[in-house]
Amino acid sequence: MSRRLLWAFPPVALLALFFLYPLALVVQQSFRPDSGGTSLQPYADVFASEGFRNALWTTVWLALSATAGCLVLGFLLALVIAFVPFPGARAVARFIDVYLSFPSFLITLALLFLYGSTGIIGSFQFLTTPWGVLLAEVTYFTPFVMRPLLAAFSQLDTAQLEAASSLGARAPRIVRRIILPEALPALAAGGSLVLVLCLNEFGIVLFTGAKGVTTLPMLVYGKAILESDYPGACVVAVVNVLISVGLYGLYRVVSRRAGA
Repeated sequence: MSRRLLWAFPPVALLALFFLYPLALVVQQSFRPDSGGTSLQPYADVFASEGFRNALWTTVWLALSATAGCLVLGFLLALVIAFVPFPGARAVARFIDVYLSFPSFLITLALLFLYGSTGIIGSFQFLTTPWGVLLAEVTYFTPFVMRPLLAAFSQLDTAQLEAASSLGARAPRIVRRIILPEALPALAAGGSLVLVLCLNEFGIVLFTGAKGVTTLPMLVYGKAILESDYPGACVVAVVNVLISVGLYGLYRVVSRRAGA
């Protein structure tokens, strides 16, 4: 037992030093108003502000909408890659793994170069609106849904598909009755992960330059950097962390059940 504790001490100490301690400082600062002392006043001020309520609503509806879009688009694309034979299907599946390593702002810049005010294709002003942010998030996060789906489809017994096809079942019926039930755990796992990531997305909102689109991460940035309201920024950060941790717990449960 003592040897196990000895081996466990270094990683626990590093975790406490580089993660738990800074997080504890953020929580501590959220209870310290500029007037001094310890108080719940920063929380009362933030919760009472219209800016926080708007940021919370914007964060939630963007995250939910982007997750729904990623689920639909990811399912359709994964179906094509897994079950529609075409040259280069395996290369496309491999590229998805590489795509997951791309930073989010890179995809946003690519969209701006294509559709922005000085874009190659033309100027589409919606890129600087909430819909532009939504498009960028769906574009970037869809592969996070496709990856577990492709893994689930690779385990699917093709004999069931062949039997259903030989009995006269059309493709939509096969998808609805055979493929979709098998894909539900992977969809739930991928959707939960995308929801958590969208709630904390900062780079996409920042690089689109969308006017009037303030999410919780953007509000933290604004209060800390632009307003120098560090207690308020810490309050918003604590709220964001609590929401994210709760959803991550849900993601872990779903992923464990899905075997992803």
